[in-house]
Amino acid sequence: MSADALNLVGGIWQPSLAGRVAESHNPADGSVLGVFPDSGREDARMAVEAAAKAFNRAGWSQNPRLRQMVLLRWADRMEQAQESLAKLLTLENGKVLAQSRGEIAAAVSEIRYYAGLARYLPGHVFEVEPGCYSTLIKEAAGVTGIIVPWNAPAVLLIRSLAPALAAGCTAVVKPAAQTALVSAAMIRALHEADGLPDGVVNLLSETGADVASFLVESPDVEVISFTGSNQVGQKIMAAAAPTMKRLSLELGGKSCCLVFDDVDVAPVADALARAATIISGQQCTAARRVLVHASRYEEMKAALAGALGSLRVGNGMDEGVQMGPLIDEAACSHVESRIQATLDAADEVVLRGGRPEGAASSSFLLPTLVAHRDTGAFFIQEEIFGPLLVLESFEDEAEAVGRANHTEYGLSASIWTRHGARAMRVARALRNGTVWINDHNKLFAEAETGGYRRSGLGRLHGYDALLDFLETKHIYQDAGVVGV
Repeated sequence: MSADALNLVGGIWQPSLAGRVAESHNPADGSVLGVFPDSGREDARMAVEAAAKAFNRAGWSQNPRLRQMVLLRWADRMEQAQESLAKLLTLENGKVLAQSRGEIAAAVSEIRYYAGLARYLPGHVFEVEPGCYSTLIKEAAGVTGIIVPWNAPAVLLIRSLAPALAAGCTAVVKPAAQTALVSAAMIRALHEADGLPDGVVNLLSETGADVASFLVESPDVEVISFTGSNQVGQKIMAAAAPTMKRLSLELGGKSCCLVFDDVDVAPVADALARAATIISGQQCTAARRVLVHASRYEEMKAALAGALGSLRVGNGMDEGVQMGPLIDEAACSHVESRIQATLDAADEVVLRGGRPEGAASSSFLLPTLVAHRDTGAFFIQEEIFGPLLVLESFEDEAEAVGRANHTEYGLSASIWTRHGARAMRVARALRNGTVWINDHNKLFAEAETGGYRRSGLGRLHGYDALLDFLETKHIYQDAGVVGV
C-alpha cells in the first residue's frame, strides 16, 4: 500500500523546498509504505507566513459560522474514509486495527464537538460607572504551531487542531515522521472541505527538528501545542521564552492503578493487562504501576502474569492480535534496554518479556511484569514507553495514596474498588489530572484532560481546551447617559 505525502503550504500541495524525501515504514514487517517531504526551516518560514496572512484576513478569524461548517464537513469526510484511514494508521503505527478504528472514530467525534463550540465563544459586558461600559470578548490568539506525536497521531492531531480552528486560529502542523502519511491523509480531508481558506491550515513533515524549532522560536507563532516527552517539553519552554508565546504541553505520565481488597481479581487483572499494553504500552496514560492491597497481592500477581502472558502479539492487521509492534527499531531497542536494567534491579521478575521468536520484524516486545517495593527505583519513577508493568503492595488507603503520589508526574490514575466513598476520597487525594474508577484509559472530547506537575501545562479536550487558543480583550467606552 503506497500513500505518498506532500507538504501543504498556503493551500498548495508541494514538495519540500530542500528537495529531500524520507520513507515511512511498517513497523510490523519493515516494508516501505510511501515517502514524505523531509522539510527544513525555509519550508517552515513559508508556512508561517501563509498562516499569518490567512489569520489577518477577518474572513476566518471573525467568522464562527464558517469555521463550524468547515469542521463539520471535515468530520464528514473523515467519517467517509474512516476504514482506509484506520488501516493506514495501523500499517504506519503498528497498533491493532481495532484500536485504530476507535481512534479515527474518536477523532471524528472530537471535530464535531468543537464544531459546535465554534459558535459559542461568549464574552460579557458590564457598566462600570454611569454610561461607562467594559466589554470583554474572546479573540483568536493567532498562528498556532501544532507538533504531533506518533503514538496516537489521529486523535492527538485533532485534539489540538480542532479547538484551534474553532477559536479562529490558523495553524502549521508538524507531524511525527513515523506517522507522516496518515497525518497528511487527515489534513487532505480537511483541505478538501468546502470553505476552508488557503493558508488556514498548513502541513510540514520532517525527519529532524528544523521545522519544529522554527515554530517554537518564531515571533509570528503565538501558540505552541505539543504532546511528547518531558525532556522535549522543557526544551520547548526554554526556546519559546524569548517570544512569550502560549504553550499547551502534555508531557507524559506514570499511571498508577490502585486495587483494593474488595475487587474480583481476575477481571480486574484482565482490564489492567489491556490498559498496560494499549498501543504496545506507548500511550502516556497507559497503566505503568499496579498497587494492590496486601491481602490480594499474591492473587493479583498470578492473575496479572497470566493475563499479560496470554496476550496475542503480532501484526496489528491480523485477526485476533491484541498487541502490535513498537513504533520502530530505535524505540524498541531503547525500551528493551530500560527493561533489561529493570530486570537486573527489581525485587522480583514475575514475567520476563523480551523479543518474541519468529517475529517478522525486530520491533516487537512481549510484556514484562516485575514486583518491587522501593518507589524511588528508576523504573517506578521513569516513564518507560513500552510494555512494562510494576507491581507493588500497600496496607491501607494512606499508604496507597502516598506511594501513588511519589512521582514527578501527575497525568492519570485509576482506582479499583466496590466501595463508592472510598473511591471518591482516594480520587480526591491523588495528584493526577484524570482519575478513573473501575476503568482505565477512558478519554472523551467533552472532558478536559491534562496533567499535574511534570505531566504538562494546560488542558486538552473539553471547553477549557479553547482557552489555550484565545485571548481576552477588554474594550472600554464612555457612552454617556441620556439627558446628562
